Amino acid sequence: MQERIQNPAISVPGAMPALLDLNKAAQKGLSPRMRDLINLRASQINGCSVCVVSHARDLKKAGETDDRLYAVAAWRETPYFSDAERAVLALTEAATRLSDQADPVPDEVWNQAARHFDAAVLGHIVLSIGLINLWNRVNVLTRQVGGQTW
Repeated sequence: MQERIQNPAISVPGAMPALLDLNKAAQKGLSPRMRDLINLRASQINGCSVCVVSHARDLKKAGETDDRLYAVAAWRETPYFSDAERAVLALTEAATRLSDQADPVPDEVWNQAARHFDAAVLGHIVLSIGLINLWNRVNVLTRQVGGQTW
């Protein structure tokens, strides 16, 4: 696979610092593990090889077990995730697949997340989900190659 163009986050003046600043703000209220679970799951759904590789590596470096890493794509059918993680993974999936349902983020999904997180943390979660979807779309659209570093 070969990239179509250089990543616009790098080539468009001012884009990368702005995105990194927003990323920092969004992720301040989340544990690195929760942040990377969000990033990995959305990236799997979107088929973003750059982000799947990157966030799986980040989780592994942070001490994540192989069983949990292997099971992220099938989290519903495994015993490896806490109720809070399950709520975040469900919210991540719903928000990533907006056009797949008439009610893209059902109240049940939102309310489950709200049982585990207050409004401030939910704000960080929502921004993190939105941002990883932006990164995924930029990378997939321009065919950025997973495993490379910029």
